Amino acid sequence: MAEASWSNSPPSAKHDQGEASGKEPLVVDDDVPVPGQKQDYTVPLMVDIRLKKEKLDVVCTTNPDEADKRIREIRRRLGGMLSRSINVNVEYTREDEPPQKAAVVQLCVEDLVLVYHITAATKWPKELRPLLQEKKLYTFVGFSIGGDKEKLKLSGLEINPDKYVDMQRKWRVPNNGKKWQALTEFAASLIHPSYKEMKQKINKELDHKLWGDSPLLNNLIEYAAKDVYVTYEAWKKIEIVKEGLEYWQEAEDHWDDPYYWGY
Repeated sequence: MAEASWSNSPPSAKHDQGEASGKEPLVVDDDVPVPGQKQDYTVPLMVDIRLKKEKLDVVCTTNPDEADKRIREIRRRLGGMLSRSINVNVEYTREDEPPQKAAVVQLCVEDLVLVYHITAATKWPKELRPLLQEKKLYTFVGFSIGGDKEKLKLSGLEINPDKYVDMQRKWRVPNNGKKWQALTEFAASLIHPSYKEMKQKINKELDHKLWGDSPLLNNLIEYAAKDVYVTYEAWKKIEIVKEGLEYWQEAEDHWDDPYYWGY
């Protein structure tokens, strides 16, 4: 199987426009139509991922029933896992057409990815808002997730403020020195050095303006899926390292205790 190419993928349109204070959500009810360019469509894709034999199982949709189906699949997958983290990423509408809002929201658990095209949707999936507001079961993990949360709020969605993790605050790339680090730097540090090139040679002037267009082109869907999957893979590495260090400290504290080791 050919290795997935990151170089031809379009970029993320993340250009934070500041706080969303004082602005009401555009949609407050699941049965209220979502503003924007409308088109009911669903695109299932199997997406190659760098250094992996398995493919990502991706559903890109504006259809609330199809989105709910994928959300239920994600919930079932999480039911058998010790770590119940859902990785989230958001692509934005055009910066030159304010107010800039969330155009696409991506959710990822292992190989399951939902790419929900907010700006082209007619109604919210019934299970999306309860999922994002879950108080006990799940934690949402993203990269520089603060800006994503604000853009989602402008579009009528909100992540539980007590149940999200910003990877920027949980891991530092060694010898980097910058306060704000790039996802490519994280991925290269934690997964494989080749990931540092995953967003090079892309049209940053044009492609990032297309997230509001409907339907999304396949290369945009693939980019969105890979973008959120990389946050999942990097976070998994961080959790493994953190757990290993905790076990190391416990073992160090009991190194000379035969009862601890069972002999």
